[in-house]
Amino acid sequence: MGVLLRSKLMRIGIIGLPNCGKTTIFNVLTGGKAPTAGYTGGAFQVNTAVVPVPDTRIDVLSDMYQPKKTTYARVEYADIAGLSGSADTETKGVGLSGELMNAIANNDALLHVVRAFDDDNVPHPLGSIDPVRDIARLDAELSLSDLSKIENRLERLEITLKKGKAIPTFEDDQKEYEILTRLKPHMEQGQPIRDFELSSEEEKRLRGYQFLSAKPVLIIFNLGDDAEPPQFDYPHQKSAITAIRGRLEMDIAQLEDEDDRAMFMDEYNLTELSTARIIRESYDLLGRMVFFTTGEDEVRAWEVNKGAPAIECAGAIHSDLARGFIRAEVVSYDDLIAAGSNSAAKSAGKVRLEG
Repeated sequence: MGVLLRSKLMRIGIIGLPNCGKTTIFNVLTGGKAPTAGYTGGAFQVNTAVVPVPDTRIDVLSDMYQPKKTTYARVEYADIAGLSGSADTETKGVGLSGELMNAIANNDALLHVVRAFDDDNVPHPLGSIDPVRDIARLDAELSLSDLSKIENRLERLEITLKKGKAIPTFEDDQKEYEILTRLKPHMEQGQPIRDFELSSEEEKRLRGYQFLSAKPVLIIFNLGDDAEPPQFDYPHQKSAITAIRGRLEMDIAQLEDEDDRAMFMDEYNLTELSTARIIRESYDLLGRMVFFTTGEDEVRAWEVNKGAPAIECAGAIHSDLARGFIRAEVVSYDDLIAAGSNSAAKSAGKVRLEG
């Protein structure tokens, strides 16, 4: 029987209006060479890639243990085309096809690329560069799609609940109806679901809907080579803002000669490409962290939720480890590196048992 690995691959969808540079950012993050020609329409298309998470700690651990195999954490990016930004209070998000909604819904978080660069050769679909407007347009498109789904579900639940307690799902349907009834006025005001206060039980009950505006969002301002990011306040929960000189970083990332890459990075005062930084910001946004297992066979990074107890970490490796869990031998990365080896860390009293 094969080993069952339960560590969840983090999936991040890249969205934005046409010609905002989504595919450029996708190429920066994945090292890919997907075509970046400008499009004026909202044709549905998805590019995907799974990439290792850059992490100097696992490199150091591999040098220390000299394992047969080194395995990095991985993240999957999906470059999702097809959003038009045409939503308004009358269209109810009808511009989102079921295919497009599913492509967005199948992600843990969203990277919303916002155009903040001028390029006469790549016209903006709305006629001008206005990051604040573009953010509002796309937010509206996602929220209106969710509102339409809520309204349709409430209509069906009203019909079902009229049948009374005779139906087996009456109590569950009633709870769902109450939550959606509370949520609807919030959505009608154009607010995302991630701003609505829900208990953990209510979040679990609604999880199957995969609401688009409930997903954490990292807004990325895509800048020109010398531009400064716009000053912008985005007062929503589970959200963060960053910036990247997309075209510049893509050109540098695609250079095969390391000396040329270093020269251009020095010229533009880049200490690192944005891949690692954006992944770190995505981890923080999702409340995820990494722990390591080490040994002669393999040094490996695993993903779990921040604050996960040792038994949950054991389950990320193998379900049998969680079922038979007693305790784990744990040492912090900094203490291990300072000691120089696991045995030295034990001698220094830095290794502890976690139940």
